[in-house]
Amino acid sequence: RLDPLSYQVLRQAGTERAGTGEYTDTETVGVYRRKARGAEPFRSDTKFHSGCGWPSFYQPMTDTLEYLEDTSHGMKRVEVRCANCGSHLGHVFPDGYGTPTGDRYCINSISLRLKPAEE
Repeated sequence: RLDPLSYQVLRQAGTERAGTGEYTDTETVGVYRRKARGAEPFRSDTKFHSGCGWPSFYQPMTDTLEYLEDTSHGMKRVEVRCANCGSHLGHVFPDGYGTPTGDRYCINSISLRLKPAEE
């Protein structure tokens, strides 16, 4: 079962308000798992501070993501979803920020769970 905000984001392609997510400024080393299924799409070593208000990554670590054109809200974006269950995670933008891949994955904190690295 999902709480109302998780349901809105994961099932209805909603978003958290900018700057409110648990992982926006987190620097903990570990692996980010998808909240709905537990797969591991991102590692902390690909996370960076973009200043956009959501956790940002420059490269996923799995091929279990799907990409859909999103023209809602008068914008042209690429939506990132779980390829297995269809849960909305966020969007990817090809705007660089000086990243090695030239991509910025803006992912809703509420769609993730951080598994810290074991020491």
